[in-house]
Amino acid sequence: MSVVDGLPFAEEKKEYILKVLDPILEEMVSDVLTEMPKVPLDYMINWLGKRAGLPASANARISIMQKNQMLKQEMKQLQGSLEETSTAAGAGATMDDEEEEEDDDDDVDEIPESFKKSEESMGRARQSVSAEAYGTWNQKKAFTPPNHPKTDEQKTRLKTTLQKSFMFSALEDKDMEVILKACLECNFPAGTKVINEGEDGDYLFVIEQGTLECIKMISGENKVVKTVNTGDVFGELSLLYNCPRAASVVAKDACVCWKLDRESFNAIVKDAAVARRNKYDAFLKSVSLISSLEAYERSQIADALHAEVFKKGDVIVKQDDPGDKFYIVEEGELYAMKTMGSTEKRVMDYKVGDYFGELALLKNQPRAASIIVESDSARVLYMTRLSFNKMLGPLAEILSRNVSAYS
Repeated sequence: MSVVDGLPFAEEKKEYILKVLDPILEEMVSDVLTEMPKVPLDYMINWLGKRAGLPASANARISIMQKNQMLKQEMKQLQGSLEETSTAAGAGATMDDEEEEEDDDDDVDEIPESFKKSEESMGRARQSVSAEAYGTWNQKKAFTPPNHPKTDEQKTRLKTTLQKSFMFSALEDKDMEVILKACLECNFPAGTKVINEGEDGDYLFVIEQGTLECIKMISGENKVVKTVNTGDVFGELSLLYNCPRAASVVAKDACVCWKLDRESFNAIVKDAAVARRNKYDAFLKSVSLISSLEAYERSQIADALHAEVFKKGDVIVKQDDPGDKFYIVEEGELYAMKTMGSTEKRVMDYKVGDYFGELALLKNQPRAASIIVESDSARVLYMTRLSFNKMLGPLAEILSRNVSAYS
């Protein structure tokens, strides 16, 4: 069977792969495996340069450019660390011994850098937004949740909506009851700007019906960065991280939403939501496909993920079955088996941080291979087709490059 059989390319491109690309790649891979260099990328760049007949100085310039880029990145990180150290030192010089002892006793959650407020906005922030670290000097008040009366029909609708949201679906019954009472129904006509980017926020919203667009000012232009609909939550970043609104949110059509206040959210939902989001955000930074995304985009993906646990030998997806999920390996090892005629072939191995299942969603076709658990157990994170299309659709070109791995 030819290496190009099954690839979605025209015959002329398949012929080009066989006659032009394959001989070069086979020769390069053979040399790489013979030498086994510590930095394969530099070796391959030099190899290609020699193969193309470039003088050694040209390869050296490429290598120097790469190293300069790495040094620039390190300098930026060092500069940031120096600024943080200087700021901390200046603040520490003004504190007396008693304040230092209190600071030692206080635990402050680390906030993602991209969500922090600037010094100017911190100065303008209201007390309800900024003063949420509690100690002997700032006693936490007894929490009395609001109780907005609702009909039985409203309660049923609200509970159904909350159970579609990752942030509320895992609440215990008693906590769910508190949230059901605290939420307030809001109806927004099409075109309503529900949230303004840069403003302080005291509420989040859960969507029961309708579609809204999240709009950010990027390079002087308003751009739609995300579309949210039934079961989605928006406005939560301001409550989770005490930061200004990350984007404006505008109703695309008539919407029914449920509004939850900051105090109720903090008392019932926040700790669990922050822990879950931070855990998945840290993990997603190690996933090659997603690591390059901005923190805001990663946080939205983290919210859409669900976990499943499998044991050795379990088939997570089966070849030729329809596909409706995209998977990322969080723990364990997996492998892909592809049936070709009367034979089976192991075509790929998966480790932590690898992903699969994208082809069935991108191309709306059956599963290209079966994925089986090789380790004693495995834990995978999955995203539904709807979430995948909304959040990873723009990365379709990168994802599509995996098509040859299953052939």
